[in-house]
Amino acid sequence: MKKVSLIGATGSIGMQTLDVIDQHSEAFSLVAFSAGRNIEETRKIIAKFQPKLVSVLTRDDADRLRSEYPSLAVMHGEEGLAAVAVFSEADILVNAVLGSVGLFPTLQAIEAGKTVAIANKETLVTAGHLVMEAAEKQQVQLLPVDSEHSAIFQCLQGEQPRNIERLILTASGGSFRDRSREELQNVTVKQALNHPNWSMGAKITIDSATMMNKGLEVIEAHWLFKLPYEQIDVILHRESIIHSMVEFHDSSVMAQLGTPDMRVPIQYALSYPDRLPRSEAKRLNLTEIGRLHFEKMDTGRFRMLALAYQAGKAGGTMPAVLNAANEAAVAAFLDGKISFLQIDELVERALEQHTLIVHPDLETIQQTDKEARLFVHSLL
Repeated sequence: MKKVSLIGATGSIGMQTLDVIDQHSEAFSLVAFSAGRNIEETRKIIAKFQPKLVSVLTRDDADRLRSEYPSLAVMHGEEGLAAVAVFSEADILVNAVLGSVGLFPTLQAIEAGKTVAIANKETLVTAGHLVMEAAEKQQVQLLPVDSEHSAIFQCLQGEQPRNIERLILTASGGSFRDRSREELQNVTVKQALNHPNWSMGAKITIDSATMMNKGLEVIEAHWLFKLPYEQIDVILHRESIIHSMVEFHDSSVMAQLGTPDMRVPIQYALSYPDRLPRSEAKRLNLTEIGRLHFEKMDTGRFRMLALAYQAGKAGGTMPAVLNAANEAAVAAFLDGKISFLQIDELVERALEQHTLIVHPDLETIQQTDKEARLFVHSLL
């Protein structure tokens, strides 16, 4: 029985993680979790999984839950998030929170010697050097949950890293993959949230439409697999069947294929190095699909991808600016304050005004994050 701590339980990845735990209750148990403001869903999780520790966002909600569940340990805020991350009984932490809030609890979990299954891109994007240094020092394993990084991780099992020629991340193209930039002038939030293949949360779906999601994944892959950006490529793959590929220096290419279902990489991270059955999963039938399509990525059309490569290669505090500015801009778009095309305009302006700090510590990264958000808000 593997005991699981989960931060971000009521989000899209968090709920699918709970599905996996529920479907394999003989293999996994939820011992601690964090949630945000969705207290109704939090109550359902408590009733179903009977955890020992719960953390929510506000003190009022924590007090309310504490009175309803007197035998349950309930905390709140950043302190509660960190407590869930380092919970003594947990074998593995699943980081499923959105945004840079996932960084500190991840570092805390690594310091506590926990295996970390990481679905939170921003943790490695903003502070990859700190996270990887800490993981190596503590000899802690980071297991990727993103479908693309899980695919690469699976392709590399039994392989020597020195034999890698390049990583090839696949991208669906998002909601507007067939539209030119001119045709994106007046698109709505509802249109942007209509992803053709995947069921994801609002922020990630918008990131997929701008291609920032793939840009963040490029930076994440750089840290996870220790490869320079020149050896990480992105191609457009409409069907989302091949989740990513690895090309080796003997010209062989290995790919991981499957139907678009995030429960598969979540379960693989939880069960690694074993594999558990998924009897209810839709099976991949290539004869039904018939053809798979691939196209070169147009970084002029998908400006965010170019900005991500630019920030990643610059390193230091630039990826933190990229991420924070994007989070602020996407939130503004979802609130109807800016147009879709203004998202990458705001991110680019934030990058242009920032003075690079080459080797930032955690405090510097957090300050940079705050300043980038304030800059974007000032432009609104």
